[in-house]
Amino acid sequence: MTSSLFRPTSSSSPKPVIAIIGGGVTGAAVAYHLEKDKPGAAQIVIFEPRQAIGKGLAYDTSDPVHRINVPATRMSILPDDPDHFTRWVEATSVLADDPAATRPDGNVFPRRSVFGDYVFSNLKPLLDAGTICHVHSAVAQVDKREERWHLTSDNGDVLLADILVIATTHPAPVSPARLANALAGHPRFIEDPTASDALAPIRKDDRVLVVGNGLTSADVIASLKQRGHRGKITAISRRGLRSRGHAPFPQEPFGEFLSPPSTRASALVARIRAAIRAAADEGLTWHAVLDQLRAQGSAMWSHLPVAERRRIVRHLRPYWDVHRFRIAPQVEDVLDEDIVAGKLEILAASVDQAEIEGDVIHVLIKRRGQEQTEKREFDALIVTTGPAHGRLLSSQDWLHHLGEEGHLHIDPTGLGLACNEQAQALKADGTADRSLFIAGPLARGQFGELMGFPQVPEHAVFVAKLIAANLP
Repeated sequence: MTSSLFRPTSSSSPKPVIAIIGGGVTGAAVAYHLEKDKPGAAQIVIFEPRQAIGKGLAYDTSDPVHRINVPATRMSILPDDPDHFTRWVEATSVLADDPAATRPDGNVFPRRSVFGDYVFSNLKPLLDAGTICHVHSAVAQVDKREERWHLTSDNGDVLLADILVIATTHPAPVSPARLANALAGHPRFIEDPTASDALAPIRKDDRVLVVGNGLTSADVIASLKQRGHRGKITAISRRGLRSRGHAPFPQEPFGEFLSPPSTRASALVARIRAAIRAAADEGLTWHAVLDQLRAQGSAMWSHLPVAERRRIVRHLRPYWDVHRFRIAPQVEDVLDEDIVAGKLEILAASVDQAEIEGDVIHVLIKRRGQEQTEKREFDALIVTTGPAHGRLLSSQDWLHHLGEEGHLHIDPTGLGLACNEQAQALKADGTADRSLFIAGPLARGQFGELMGFPQVPEHAVFVAKLIAANLP
């Protein structure tokens, strides 16, 4: 197909063009706040192959058991208006057919698709007005020529942009080589459970092994039950940690971790443990301490040297993840019921070897702290491990090309793309590119936690204001 150059508007006085790659919550929020901060100052173009802006992988789901994992009162793309989503839910009556969304304590956990609809509803007037343009296409290639970014869509069209914002998420999980090689071709070896109808091949009585034990694992188990699955499920992870639930009662954030800030991981861990003990003395749970850590997390992270950040990522991230990213109560109920009924077991273990015999998957499991292995038989195996951070630059051709050209490189922590405190991408030589911004999860290495609310919209506002400040 012949490439054609396109501009999103036909204005006789061209405005600066800002291209955003990724139209999930991060990309949508950056575009929304940029336009609200400086209306009409730039033409904003979002590249997103999905039909609607604002959903991304997390909220573009029709599975009824997939719910937001924090109360609706803390889910808003307007950080200064935390009840914005709640008011929209009430005004639209979207929960009329979902009584299970409201918990006995009054907290509301709508289906994730509802939140995606909410984000899109805020972008729609701007899309209709043409101040934000949605390109229903993936990006095939990105080049920088004469100080402008040339973005080629997968249909061959080319956009020239003055500023580029990378707002994509982490790459999908990658199966361990020992599994991918041994189980390739098995109809119930599921490497990407987020794909459409990925769980359809699993039969009601299949014995299922879930490799990984985080939020995705919890969603998979709940989805299987919704589909009528009644077979035994075994979920394994190296530490056997399961995502935790929410606090049993409302609590204010507890503890102080910035006066003074810790500069060593060991000192920070000691302070956290002391705060949890002090919270318990006052009748509070660990949830209050983790909430304070989340609130002060970005500032805490900024005071830690790179070596200490690496130490935290290497040794402590699994513990942080299961406490920080809590599962929705409805999903927690499913897991608790299945554990009590003996249908679900959670093990601290890893896969040592796997092979196919007939239709059965034979797996050698090695439990944590033990030398011997035990042989188990399963009918299905689902991979729900975390993102393949190390393969980020090879996950998409345009990212690989920008890496090869020296525009991008992996952050020293291995969590995402290297950027400075202004969210500007760092080139291979360490200098910042003032026309290339990293927004959302891929900026975690610099800013700390950027995977949940309210951190995601807060960072989007931050990036939008930085860009707006430099617009005419």
